Amino acid sequence: MVRLVAMMAATFGAVGFTGSARADTWNFDVRLDGKPIGTHRFTVEGPDEAREVTSIAAFDVKLLGITVFRYRHDARERWRGDCLQQIRSSTDDDGKPVKVDRRLESATPGEPDCLMSYAYWHPALVRQQRLLNPQTGEVDEVRIERLPDAAIPVGGRDVDASRWRITSTAPSSGKSAPARQVLTLWRDRADGRWIGLDAQVKGDRVLTYRLP
Repeated sequence: MVRLVAMMAATFGAVGFTGSARADTWNFDVRLDGKPIGTHRFTVEGPDEAREVTSIAAFDVKLLGITVFRYRHDARERWRGDCLQQIRSSTDDDGKPVKVDRRLESATPGEPDCLMSYAYWHPALVRQQRLLNPQTGEVDEVRIERLPDAAIPVGGRDVDASRWRITSTAPSSGKSAPARQVLTLWRDRADGRWIGLDAQVKGDRVLTYRLP
């Protein structure tokens, strides 16, 4: 679950930022095999040239009332246009502390050094081949494929959604390398807004993000 949480703890948002100052917040309910384990809150604010993104997650997996896995994650990102400029994150991965403090100040839109994190909110995410992992600070190789459209429950109703499969591998490991993680990204077909995320985790379990 660790690799998955790192990816999901990246960023979020909605399609169509206009450049004016604004703030948006998403509060996802997180479930493991259908059972609630916590929440993940995301906030993005500011104009396109100076976006500030915050991601805060808190998970507790219990067995017979006893906590068997605990996860806390707090990440702060700064963007310029479509490029990630800086990331600072602090993670407690079941008692294992991890910190990232990385600057990418030279990143320029349209240039090879322009990287995104796992920014599910961004329309261009589905065209990326590399994404920065917010928990580890590493750059993952990714393969992103369009899946058939389907419906997903959002706020008590079914919403028609577009889907993409995101498969990550270790850097420079080649197309035949085993997958580190496989995610399914859901966006509202009507406006492109990010509305859900699924993932296969250790033990053939399923982790889901859904809006209440």
